[in-house]
Amino acid sequence: MPKQVDHDERRREIGDAVCRVIAARGLDTVSLRHVAAETGVSMGRVQHYFATKDEMLMFAFDLISERVEARLGAVHSDDPATYLRAILLELLPLSPAARAEAPVLAAFLAQAVVEPRFAEVLRRGNDEMVVWLAGLIAAVRPGGDPKRDAAALLAFADGLMLQVLIGQVSPEAAEELVDHQLSLVLTRSRHTGSGTRSDSSPARA
Repeated sequence: MPKQVDHDERRREIGDAVCRVIAARGLDTVSLRHVAAETGVSMGRVQHYFATKDEMLMFAFDLISERVEARLGAVHSDDPATYLRAILLELLPLSPAARAEAPVLAAFLAQAVVEPRFAEVLRRGNDEMVVWLAGLIAAVRPGGDPKRDAAALLAFADGLMLQVLIGQVSPEAAEELVDHQLSLVLTRSRHTGSGTRSDSSPARA
């Protein structure tokens, strides 16, 4: 009997190839020809699974987003402060998996400036992360404005990711900066700043 083709697996293989092309050459260079060569199949085979380049890019974006979510989901600690630190470090290109994914994420972040579909997904993901991290901050340091602090930590992590990628900050220095930033956030006085929230519950989106 002829071998059964796993179409979902083939689509993921092509999505992986798109991510490798983006990581090596940038998002603007992605083409059916490059992806076909990277996958080791014909252009016709790529077009069989993806009718357009945009469809192929959106699938790759969803694929890389799933992988980042899976990495973050694997992080855990019973201590909220340790948990928070581990999440922030996992957002940086420090581990082999994160280093492989970071150039692709950076390319999609840049594309989101002009592509509303990417921007909307990234905004939703960021909002969910803010709520998640705010809960951990509130567990360590009741009072203050945990949602604001969580948003600031995520913005800090995004910028630091890019600096590590271009070699401006070493992995070792990045870890020290994370510890410094967390120390500022987690030891902040309950009443620091004007208009600071004083409730102990994480703010909701």
